[in-house]
Amino acid sequence: MTDYDVIADAIGLSDAARVLAAGEGPVAVDVERASGFRYSQRAYLIQVFRRGAGVFLFDPPPIGDFSALQEAIGGEEWVLHAASQDLPSLRELDLEPVTIFDTELAARLLGHDRVGLGAVVADTLGITLAKAHSASDWSTRPLPQSWLEYAALDVEHLVDVRDALAAELEAQGKTAFASEEFQAVLERRPKPPREDPWRRLSGLHTVRGRRSLAVARELWIAREEYAQDQDVSPGRLVPDRSLVAAVLADPATKKDLAAVKDFMGRASRTQLDRWWAAIERGRAATSLPLERVPGDSLPPPRAWADRNPEADARLKAARPLVEGRAEELGMPTENLLTPDLLRRVAWSPPEDVTAETVGDALQELGARSWQVAQTAQLIADAFVESVQAADAAPDDAS
Repeated sequence: MTDYDVIADAIGLSDAARVLAAGEGPVAVDVERASGFRYSQRAYLIQVFRRGAGVFLFDPPPIGDFSALQEAIGGEEWVLHAASQDLPSLRELDLEPVTIFDTELAARLLGHDRVGLGAVVADTLGITLAKAHSASDWSTRPLPQSWLEYAALDVEHLVDVRDALAAELEAQGKTAFASEEFQAVLERRPKPPREDPWRRLSGLHTVRGRRSLAVARELWIAREEYAQDQDVSPGRLVPDRSLVAAVLADPATKKDLAAVKDFMGRASRTQLDRWWAAIERGRAATSLPLERVPGDSLPPPRAWADRNPEADARLKAARPLVEGRAEELGMPTENLLTPDLLRRVAWSPPEDVTAETVGDALQELGARSWQVAQTAQLIADAFVESVQAADAAPDDAS
C-alpha cells in the first residue's frame, strides 16, 4: 500500500501548486466532508490529481488560504464526480473552476445503469475501487493511511474516466448536451434559505396546535444554535424524533422532560436547561406559527383530475411523449426534463400553445436549451391534442 502524505501548511501547498501548474490536461478534484458528524459542510480533505504531477492531498483547516492552488489550476478544466456536492465546499475556500466535467452527470446522460463513482470507474476502466470509507468522519485527525489511500484513488483514475465518458458522449451525439449541463451546474447558486427551516423537522406532522408548533420551533432553534456552536451535526446531539417526542409529551416541569424516555441523544440530558428554556419560550411566544403554510408547490398529480382537469389531461398527454423521447436518447427521463418542470408547464401553460411559447416557459423555469429543443414540440403537440380530445369527447359519446 502506498503511503500518502497530507499537505497541511502554506509551504507544502505552494510547492504542490507549482508541480500541478506544470502538469498536463484537466485536473481531477474531490472533497471529503464530515457530513452527519459536523454541523458545517466544510472540506476536511481535498484531493487533486493531474497527469504529469500526480496526486496531492490537502488538509484545509490548517492551510486556510488556497490562493496558490487556485492560481495554479483555476484556469483548467476540473473533473469532479457529482460536482454540485463538492463545489459549495470548494467555494468556501475560494477554489472556483472556470469549466468542469462532471463524470456522474455524464454517466446519467449516457444512460449508465449505475452512476456512483466506483461503478463508473468499473464500467469505464474495469478497475474496482473500495468504498469502505465514504461515510467516515473526515474531521478525524490524524487520518488513517487506509482512508488516505481511498481518498487518493477517488481522483487518481478520474481523468481517465473523463476521457472515456467524453468519447461515449461524442459517439452518442451528446457532447453539446453535456456541455450545457456542466455549465448549468457551475452557474447554479444555492437556493435562498427557507423561511421556516424548522418545518423540516422529521415527524412534525404529528404535532397538532399552533402553540405546540411554537414549542417545536424553539426546540429546533435551540438545537441548531448549539450544533453550530459545537460544530456537530444536530441529529447527533438530539435526534428529530426526540425533539418531537418532547413536544408531544408536553412535560409540566424540567424533571418531567428528563423522564421522557423517547427524549434521547448525547446532549438530551447534559443540556437539559437549554431544552427546557426552549420549551418555555415556545409556550410564552406571542407570535404563533401557522399550522399550514402556503407554498409554491403544486398539488400531487393524483388530485389534478378533480382540481384542474384540463391540466390533468395535458400532463397525461405529454408525459408519455417525454418519457418516449428520453428512451430514444438513452437517458433517464429526469435528465431530459425533470417531472417538476413538466408538471409546472402543464398546470400553467402559455395562453397560446406553440413549440416556441412552451419552450420559452420551460426556459423560464430553468430548462436548458438542449432540453427545450428535444421536448418543446412534443409537449406543445400533446397540449393541443388534449384540448382537441376534450372537445371531441361529447361528440364521441353521442
